[in-house]
Amino acid sequence: MNFNNNTQTYPAENELDERDGRYLRKAIVWSHAARRRGNRPFGSVIVSASGEVLAEAGNSNTETGDCTAHAEVNALRALAGRNISREELAGATLYASGEPCVMCAGAIFWSNIGRVVFGIDAERLRVFRGERQDQRDAELSCRDVFRASPHRIECIGPALIDEASAAHDGAWKA
Repeated sequence: MNFNNNTQTYPAENELDERDGRYLRKAIVWSHAARRRGNRPFGSVIVSASGEVLAEAGNSNTETGDCTAHAEVNALRALAGRNISREELAGATLYASGEPCVMCAGAIFWSNIGRVVFGIDAERLRVFRGERQDQRDAELSCRDVFRASPHRIECIGPALIDEASAAHDGAWKA
C-alpha cells in the first residue's frame, strides 16, 4: 500500500483568509444552535470550490439518540441524493467548529472532501469535557486519519479558537 505523506498546514488565526473565516464562523453559529437544542455544541458547513454552500448542520445526537449524528456527518448526509461528484467534493472544504473526531475524519475521507478547516482543537476540547468516561474521545487527531489517506486532505486548524470555544463554555457536565 502506498500512502501519501500529506503535508499539513497550521496557519495562525490571523492567517485565515476572508472566505475561510466567514465559513468557519458560520460553522460556529451552527455549534451555538446545536447547544440551544440540547446537543453537544458542534457545527459544520461544506462549501464548494466556487463558494457555494453545499450543506450545513449542527450536532443532533442528543435529540435524535443517534451517536453518529455529529455535525460533520449530518452535513455529509445532507449531500446524499444531490448528485455531487467525487471530483467536486475533492475541491470542497468542510468547515467544522471543532476538530473532527476519528469517526468524522473517516467520513470526510470516504466522502473525498479535499480540505478541512476547524476551530477548537481536540486537546482544548478535552479540557471542557473533563475526565468523565462518557465524554472522552479517542485521543487521535483527525490529522492522523488524513495522513493515512491515499489522497491529499489539507487540514487547517485550530483557528478562531476563542470564538469556537465560546459554545463549549459551561456546556459539558462536570
